[in-house]
Amino acid sequence: MSILYSGVLKFREQWWRTRASTAGVTTISVGNLTVGGNGKTPFTLFLASRLRERGLSVGIISRGWGRNDDRAALVSDGARLLMSPREAGDEPVMMAKSFSGAIAVARRRLDAARMLSARARFDLFILDDGFQHLRLHRDLNLLLVNARRGFGNRWVLPAGPLREPRDAISRASAIVLIDSAGADTTAPPLDDLGLPDYIPILRASIRPHALVLADATGWHEHPLTLARRRVVAVSGLADSAGFHAMLAGLGANLVATFDFPDHHDYTPYDFEDILSAARGADQIVTTEKDLVKLERFPQSGVSIYALRLNVSMNPDDETRLFDLIAARIQLHAAELATPPA
Repeated sequence: MSILYSGVLKFREQWWRTRASTAGVTTISVGNLTVGGNGKTPFTLFLASRLRERGLSVGIISRGWGRNDDRAALVSDGARLLMSPREAGDEPVMMAKSFSGAIAVARRRLDAARMLSARARFDLFILDDGFQHLRLHRDLNLLLVNARRGFGNRWVLPAGPLREPRDAISRASAIVLIDSAGADTTAPPLDDLGLPDYIPILRASIRPHALVLADATGWHEHPLTLARRRVVAVSGLADSAGFHAMLAGLGANLVATFDFPDHHDYTPYDFEDILSAARGADQIVTTEKDLVKLERFPQSGVSIYALRLNVSMNPDDETRLFDLIAARIQLHAAELATPPA
């Protein structure tokens, strides 16, 4: 089945190679080859925030997994959250809680790009989890690779963790090796990953930054005080092992864990089970994308916190990344200014 699936994916890549549409704005994709646990959304937020700090107008475009409508919609205009997690998907709403720029969703990312362009002028768009979305042309493809897990057994789904064959790496403009805290395995040597030597390789790390508590006035950061505390861990992730490892690395005593499917839509029954397990605990800790769905339930004596992650790069790699982006913006502007032959 994996071999058959790989063949379908290769045909799909060839099909869109000459048929992709352009958004008319410099477009950057952040994505990966494996399922789950690569830090795509935290890195998208890091990149978008850094570019805004440099004076650029940035819009984030997401698929909006879990939403009930495929049409383009504005999740946030940078000042107001306009949609619920069910309407927009959990990750777009989570990003809107932290990013002071526009965020849009659509199954066809091109529709979201056109909607944003009709509202305001943008210097660039960032596609969250967009490496496999070949319908929309991008000027820069950033491929994230978990430095510790690599590519697993190197088989495509369902036999392995790959979303598409490894030779899709050739589409990447740069590879970002992600080092996440708390992993229980040793990072393989860089040569073992088999990365092409003609693609720039950058490094980034993801570390716990704070605990976030939601109340009637919004989300508020609190110190990472989890040492020796009895914690119920709740997550809806493709791979919850990294989340558990981060909590354990902070000294938390995990008295219970709830591992729901990725993008899980929590029910009142789920919440009752979580509260029941938390009666003998000090607090519940979840992820930010799960908190946007759990915060709607009435709190009953046990606080629910989300673990906020922080992405960082060393100054040299960050400079290389933003020089690469600046060059693509200039090239895109030059192409638009050149009249057709």
